Amino acid sequence: MKFRNWFLLILMFLATGINAQIKNPVKFKFTINELGDNQYEAVLNATMESGWHIYSKDIPEDTGIPTDYKVSGKNIELIGKFTETGKKHEEFSEAFGGKIIFYSNSAGFKQKFKLKDPTKPGDVVAEITYQTCDDRVCLAPNTLEFNKQVTPKGTVETKAEEKTEAKKDSVLITETVVEDPVKNIVTVTETSKLDPKQLKIESIDFQKPLTDCGTAATKVAENYWTYLFLGFIGGLIALLTPCVFPMIPLTVSFFTKGSMNKAKGKRDAFIYGFFILLIFVLLSVPFHIIDGIAGNIFNEISTSVWLNIAFFIIFIFFAGSFFGYYDITLPSSIANKSSKAEEAGGIIGIFFMALTLVIVSFSCTGPILGSLLGSAVTGSANVPMLLTFALAGFGLAWAIIFGLLALFPQALQSLPKSGGWMNTVKVVLGFVELALALKFLSKADLVSKTFLLKRELFIVIWILVALGLALYLLGLIRFPHDDKKPKISITRKILGALGFGFVIYLIQGLIPSDRPKLQLLSGILPPLNVSYFHDEKDGILGMHPEHDFFKAVELAKKEDKPILIDFTGYGCENCRKMEEFVWSESDILPILQNDVVLASLYVDDKEELPEDQKTKIDLGDGQVKKVKTIGDRWSLFQQVNFNNNSQPHYVLVTPDGKVINTPVSGYMPKEDFKKFLECGVNYYKKNK
Repeated sequence: MKFRNWFLLILMFLATGINAQIKNPVKFKFTINELGDNQYEAVLNATMESGWHIYSKDIPEDTGIPTDYKVSGKNIELIGKFTETGKKHEEFSEAFGGKIIFYSNSAGFKQKFKLKDPTKPGDVVAEITYQTCDDRVCLAPNTLEFNKQVTPKGTVETKAEEKTEAKKDSVLITETVVEDPVKNIVTVTETSKLDPKQLKIESIDFQKPLTDCGTAATKVAENYWTYLFLGFIGGLIALLTPCVFPMIPLTVSFFTKGSMNKAKGKRDAFIYGFFILLIFVLLSVPFHIIDGIAGNIFNEISTSVWLNIAFFIIFIFFAGSFFGYYDITLPSSIANKSSKAEEAGGIIGIFFMALTLVIVSFSCTGPILGSLLGSAVTGSANVPMLLTFALAGFGLAWAIIFGLLALFPQALQSLPKSGGWMNTVKVVLGFVELALALKFLSKADLVSKTFLLKRELFIVIWILVALGLALYLLGLIRFPHDDKKPKISITRKILGALGFGFVIYLIQGLIPSDRPKLQLLSGILPPLNVSYFHDEKDGILGMHPEHDFFKAVELAKKEDKPILIDFTGYGCENCRKMEEFVWSESDILPILQNDVVLASLYVDDKEELPEDQKTKIDLGDGQVKKVKTIGDRWSLFQQVNFNNNSQPHYVLVTPDGKVINTPVSGYMPKEDFKKFLECGVNYYKKNK
C-alpha cells in the first residue's frame, strides 16, 4: 500500500470513534439481461442518496478506492471485462493531489458472460467492492455479494429447495427479514436451540427489560475539559523547549517596543495570541470533516496490527528527535512562504507571524501534539471533538503566555535565560515517548494473539526507561546536544530521585499475584493473564469466561444462572480497567464467580471463523454482507441486538435470551456496577 494510503488510514483512525452512526447511502439492484445467442449480462445498478458518490474503476492510482466488480459462478464463462454506465464526473481533489473520477446519483456495472453448457442453468455470483463519499466524509470500503440463477429457455427452472439439516446442538431454522438497527438482518424465527451462525435473537429486547432496577444505561462521559487541561499542560511544556522558548521575549518585545503606540503594540500582541489559538483549533477541522464512518469498520482500523506497529515506530522516531539525533521539520518552503506573507502588515501580517511560529516550532511541538492526539484517540469515542478541545488547550497556553507578557512586559525579566535546561526538557520528553510507544506495540500483540509482550516484559522495559531517565537527570547519561559537563541542578536531582521512586513502584508489578497492581497504569499494561506466571487461556481473576455467546447459553441452562454478556476488545483500555479494578473488588468478584455465567465477546478478534460458522447477512434487495472473523460476528451481534457498538458494554440476560435489566456501558464506579449486578442476579433468583 502506498504511503499516502497509509497516511489516510491513520488519519481516518485518529478522526473516528467507535460509536459513529451506521450509514448506508447506496442501494443496489442486481438483474440479469438475456442478450441472445447464449450471451447474458449481469447488471448491478447503484442509486446514491443526494450528495453521495462512488468512485469509478478508472480512478487514477493513489486517489481513492476504485470500484471493483466481479462475476463468477457455476457453469459461467466471462466475456471480456466489466464496464460502467452513467454520467462520469471528474474533479481535482486537493486532499489526494490529483484528479478523481466518480459517479453521483446513479451508476451501473455490467459484465457479459455465457453458459458453458447452454442446456443447464447457471448460478451467478456478483461481488462489488466500493467506497462511498460525500463532500465531508468517506465511508470505509465495503464489499457486497449478490446471487441469481440463469435458466436457459427450454430447460426446467430449478427452484431452491428448503433443506432440513439435523446437526448436534443445532436445529432447522427459517430465515426471514426483519427491521433492526443494522437494516434487514437474517434472523431465526423458530428455534429450540441456538445456531452458531445466528446474529439476531428474537427474544432479546433491551428496550423492554424484565425489571427497571439497577443502574440506568450509562454512556462513557466525554470529559472535554480534561482534554482541554491536558492540551494546556502540553502547550506549557512545549513553551519550555528550545524551539519556542527563545522566541517568547523576542516576539513580545517586538509588539511592545517596536511600535511608537504601546497600546497598539499590546493590542497586536493579543491578536497574535488569538491567531495562535485559532491555528491550533483549525488543525482539528480535518478530523471533523472525515468523521461519520461506520463504527464497526473503524473499530477494526483502530485495532489493526499493522497500524499499531506503525504508531510504535512513529513514537520511537519522535523519541530519537527529542534525544537530539535528528530534527523533524516541515519543508522549508512552507516556512519561507509564511514568513514572506508577514510583510503584508496589519492583521494579515500578524496572522502569518503566528503561522510562522507554529511551523518553525514543529520539530519540538510535533511529537508532543502526536502524543496528545494518540491520548485523545484511545480515551474516547467522540475523537474529533476531544481533539478540538485538546488542541484548543495547547494553543490557549501559548496565547495566554504571549498575552500576559505583552500586558506585563516587565515580567520578561523574571523569565529564566535560555540554556541547557531546555534541552533537558526535550530529552525527558524523549523518554516519555519511548514509554508511550510500547503501548501501541502491546495492542498489536494482543490483537494478533501472539502474546509475546507479556505483562512482566512490558514492566521491565518501562523500568529500563525510567532508570535511563533517572540516570540522565543525574548527569550519568548524555545526549548529542547536552553540555559536556552539565551542571546538575537541585530540580534535576529531585526529579531523578522521583524517577528511582517510580522504578520501585514498577518493581512490585513483577511479583506474581492474582490481584491487580500498578493501578496508575491500568489500561496501559497488558491484561493480568498475559503473563509469564499465568497462561492467557487460564482466564482472569480465577474465572474462565466463555468467548462464545451460544456456549454460554448452554452452560447457563445447565447451571441455571443468568448470563453476563461482556462486549470487550483486546484494544479496549476501559475494559482492562474494569477487569482489574472493579471486577477484582471483594464484593464484586464473588458475584462474577458464583452467580453468573460470564460471556466475554471480543469485537476486535481478527481470527477467522471456522468455515461452518461463517455466514452472510441479508441487507435486503439481494445484498449480502459476509461475516468472516470472530470479531465480525460479535461486533454485529452487539449492534443488531443492542443498538450499541461501544466497549465495555454489559448486559444481563436469562438463559432463554431475555434482557433482565437495563444494560450499562463504559468504565463506571464499583458501586454502580455492583448495583447493576445485584439487581439482575436477585431478580433472576426470585423469578427463575
